[in-house]
Amino acid sequence: MIDFERVSKTYPGSDEPAVDDVTLHAPAGRTTVLLGSSGSGKTTLMRMVNRMIAPTSGRVLVRGVDVADQDPVRLRRSIGYVLQDGGLFPHRTVADNIATVPVLDGATRRRARARAMELMELVGLDASMARRFPAQLSGGQRQRVGVARALANEADLLLMDEPFGALDPLVRADLQRELLGLQRRLGTTILFVTHDIDEALLLGSRIVVLRAGGRIAQVGSPEEILSAPADDFVASFVGADSARRRLRVHGPAGARIVVDGDGRPVGVLDDLDADLDDEAGAGR
Repeated sequence: MIDFERVSKTYPGSDEPAVDDVTLHAPAGRTTVLLGSSGSGKTTLMRMVNRMIAPTSGRVLVRGVDVADQDPVRLRRSIGYVLQDGGLFPHRTVADNIATVPVLDGATRRRARARAMELMELVGLDASMARRFPAQLSGGQRQRVGVARALANEADLLLMDEPFGALDPLVRADLQRELLGLQRRLGTTILFVTHDIDEALLLGSRIVVLRAGGRIAQVGSPEEILSAPADDFVASFVGADSARRRLRVHGPAGARIVVDGDGRPVGVLDDLDADLDDEAGAGR
């Protein structure tokens, strides 16, 4: 779905690249997470996909076609894009915000509004909110509108740039669960940027760990990143060697408590998981 071929980017006035010789494939129908701290080039990479930023060298292909050869307006309308603050038009209602792209693509206002109402239900927004303005919504509600608007043109590709970073933990967890459900139901290809390791492990089918200066440190599944970090940098960044990641089980079967490396409880292992764990142990 997305291919970066030896992509580099150096901004004018800088001696150091923001992205350095990145080759990467983001497969269709999966969530690929770009994970890194500030200065790792993750947002630069994402914005190359919809031609908001042009690479200094290399190519970016979307659906097998070099983005440099595509009309930027048509390209951007074919890709959903969700920003941290939602990027909503403040003087348009929720329904009109969502309907913007379908109208630009030639849909009638009636059809665009019907699509907006469908998407509001899909992302968990009550129909009564259709006439509200962004300032009348909570942060979590605005982000739901942003996701709905990104899906309004039925795009098969969704770019998400730290969309939940400014939200409180409870709302953030709720939206993360909603996104997991949406991706499973729709099969959308998602390129997701975050600096939060827990978020990357939860959402990512594949995780791309980036070093400072926009170089890839490791690509793998969440299990691979945690169990076999490529080097000390990756192990330290994802916390693979920290007490918080090293979990144990205490207590009798049926009431077993999961604790971290410091002995602090982090959850309960239910009976089904305990039975599966016992069966796996018996088979070894």
